[in-house]
Amino acid sequence: MDHGLTVGPLRGINDYHKIVEMVVDGGANAVLGHTALFLHSKYEGDKNFGRILHLSGNSDLSPNINYKVIVNSVMDAVKFGADAVSVHINIGNEDDSQMLEDLGEIAQECREWSMPLLAMMYPRGENIKDEFSVENVRKVARIGAELGADIVKTNYTGSIDSFKEVVEGCPVPVIIAGGTERNIKELLQLTKDCIEAGGAGVSFGRNIFQSRDPIALTRAISLIVHQKYSISDAISEAQLKIEGK
Repeated sequence: MDHGLTVGPLRGINDYHKIVEMVVDGGANAVLGHTALFLHSKYEGDKNFGRILHLSGNSDLSPNINYKVIVNSVMDAVKFGADAVSVHINIGNEDDSQMLEDLGEIAQECREWSMPLLAMMYPRGENIKDEFSVENVRKVARIGAELGADIVKTNYTGSIDSFKEVVEGCPVPVIIAGGTERNIKELLQLTKDCIEAGGAGVSFGRNIFQSRDPIALTRAISLIVHQKYSISDAISEAQLKIEGK
């Protein structure tokens, strides 16, 4: 839920407290966001979940949307009691060398503080013709692992066989982004294919918090990821209605 910094107050994250309650009750392992998530959300249930402080970002008002700057620190995460930190790195644009340097420095700090690091690694910029090609995705995933990430988040390459190449080429767990708006069956199929390819899980934003029923949708995804449910069984068990979005 780092979207508020990049694109503003999207529908679904106006009330941090409400959406955190919903996705955690649905079975999400962790929630991710900037400082506001830690300052303005509370969870009053009895479920354990991780909180991830996102350390990088920019605004879509910026002339270079692909350049992510460091806006938080590992020390901030320690003070907040965060369970992990994350950074967003775009490879293939004129500023990627600075982002790589930032990733290396943050990874070093994370090792000093025993803080898990999630690296969002995307092939994105003027040198990239295809953000979803297996060649590009497997390369950026490996870059994240090489510089010290504990988990890499990246694009799904479109097929189980091609994504297997990404997973096999990366020595740390790989999870996928949700990307553009999808209908429920597409999102569940994406989740299922990722797991079958050897992916460790998913990291979805708008497709969850802007859905009609975030609790049921999160529960269905959790059943597929953790218990290897079929799509139809996950829909049934989660009592998920698939009409609309």
